[in-house]
Amino acid sequence: MSLTRRDVLKAGGALVAGGGAGAVSACGSAEPFVRPGASGKADYTVRIEAGRVELAPGTVVSTTTYNGQFPGPLLRFTEGRPVVVDVHNDTGVPELLHWHGQLLPAEVDGASEEGTPFIPAHGMRRLSFTPEPAGFRFYHTHVAALGDLTRSTYTGQAGPVHIEPKADPGAYDQEVFLTLKEFEPSLSHGGDMTQNFLAGSPVPDLKSRGEKAMADSLAKGMPHGYEVGYRHFSVNGRKLGHGRPIKVRTGQRVLFHILNASATETRSLALPGHTFTVVALDGNPVPRPASVPVLWIGTAERVSALVEMDHPGVWVLGDLSDDDRNNGMGTVVEYAGRSGSHQWTKPPEFTWDYRTFAQAGATAQRPDHTIDFLVEKRNAADKGFNIWPLNGVPFDMDTDKPVLDVEHGKRYRLRFRNATDDIHPLHLHRHTFEVTHVAGTATHGLRKDVVMLGGYQTLDFDFTADQPGLSLFHCHQQLHMDYGFMLLLRCT
Repeated sequence: MSLTRRDVLKAGGALVAGGGAGAVSACGSAEPFVRPGASGKADYTVRIEAGRVELAPGTVVSTTTYNGQFPGPLLRFTEGRPVVVDVHNDTGVPELLHWHGQLLPAEVDGASEEGTPFIPAHGMRRLSFTPEPAGFRFYHTHVAALGDLTRSTYTGQAGPVHIEPKADPGAYDQEVFLTLKEFEPSLSHGGDMTQNFLAGSPVPDLKSRGEKAMADSLAKGMPHGYEVGYRHFSVNGRKLGHGRPIKVRTGQRVLFHILNASATETRSLALPGHTFTVVALDGNPVPRPASVPVLWIGTAERVSALVEMDHPGVWVLGDLSDDDRNNGMGTVVEYAGRSGSHQWTKPPEFTWDYRTFAQAGATAQRPDHTIDFLVEKRNAADKGFNIWPLNGVPFDMDTDKPVLDVEHGKRYRLRFRNATDDIHPLHLHRHTFEVTHVAGTATHGLRKDVVMLGGYQTLDFDFTADQPGLSLFHCHQQLHMDYGFMLLLRCT
């Protein structure tokens, strides 16, 4: 089936007969009914289907889910041990399932631009792969949405993956997985919200360029381009106060794995009276674990952090935004022997700085090639939606271009200059990259698969082209990727 991303928005899909065995439990952990590796049977089954998610009593949203729940079931794999997953598509349109953060062949990765086949409407695909690398990954849909807010990452199609390392990762008393998500999106011309939580100052020439482009557009009578807002907010599919509390005991060390499954939003989290010791970002151990009072998590980023439970009470673990938290973006942490209503105290102002977790100074590995990118915004240029070109060229979904050729085994530095005031969560499929320049400073050792590029700022990351074929690079903000902020790398 040869379909472009635009085709999928209109296609009904063909019926494909298929079966499968095994299931994923609704309790949040993957429990196959068959022994993994049994002949002819899948280790796990994921079903893409329409469903209803009860965020709170009387608040039920209709969306597309995995296995009838949100978040999708926690899938636990073991690094280097092959698995078979049957993915059934019970919807009326073709779908894709992307294994975010894994080093997989293009035909399995889950991006049509790379050549991954669609899962046909009312059909299935059996996926066989070897999970790697170890750490906190996730799975999600990867179709286009454009202006259809019932599609793609606006839906409930997201679930956590934990790839167990071959060696013991370390000591903790309790492990908690949290998936942050908004529901019932809507479009507006409200303009951008100021986002100043990232370290670093605007680069003057980038700022003047971006502000001039916007002023020129508005002077021509153009409205601000569409942005997305949300009605409901949730942690693990429940609004604050309506999910099961996280129950802890004084003296415990709790390891939180936090996924931002938003289509468009950066999220923050704080737990009054506690600090987070960040031990991994995007599932990769950080070179310098560090304690911070607030977590800032870009779209599709993951944070793994240890919290010492040393401040007994009943607390809100929630977003710094009063509106978002009061509309559901939080959960309750309850100490044993404590009861009563949950409490929230706003933490002090805090700047999120990737340099805190990286090694200072330039990496000893010099890139073989450097590719420069200028990020720009054409305000409201496509029926009210912004267009996001790279070096003046937006991605074309009909031709799957531009495509940049890279040479197998060579190290490449991608250098970004952001002439917009938007934060861009940059994601490279099928690779883990090293952040080598952030907020005006050379760094090394910090390995990620998504990194936030600040408004009017610069950022570099390096990767080794070791995955044959096509790899998709894009901004993980759904509006940005749908309207131009993508390209393909072809490794030969």
